[in-house]
Amino acid sequence: QVHLVESGGGLVQTGDSLRLSCAASGRTFSSFSLAWFRQAPGKEREFVAAISRSGGSTYYADSVKGRFTISRDDAKNTVALQMNSLKPEDTAVYYCAARSGIVALTTARPYEFWGQGTQVTVSS
Repeated sequence: QVHLVESGGGLVQTGDSLRLSCAASGRTFSSFSLAWFRQAPGKEREFVAAISRSGGSTYYADSVKGRFTISRDDAKNTVALQMNSLKPEDTAVYYCAARSGIVALTTARPYEFWGQGTQVTVSS
């Protein structure tokens, strides 16, 4: 198995930036496609960003495209989400997820491993 731990969340204002990180123990990230999801109060978990096993392809939800960037560092077993121009609508608990296989997917069900989540709150 693999254990995932997110960090970097916090309380910020509209327009600010945050960088979330997810560190893995156990199997290395090189074996997985990786993604970030988020869940706001009263809403279902939604896709944010994903990166392929090779790191050559990335995918973003329309709501964050142009503002968020996902990246991976397999040597350090970490995946990051750089969030710029934050909006109140971005307020949610953000989760790191991993699945075996090359292709990165945009739905939650295929992902096998999940972190505990980190809270991001954006005030207006």
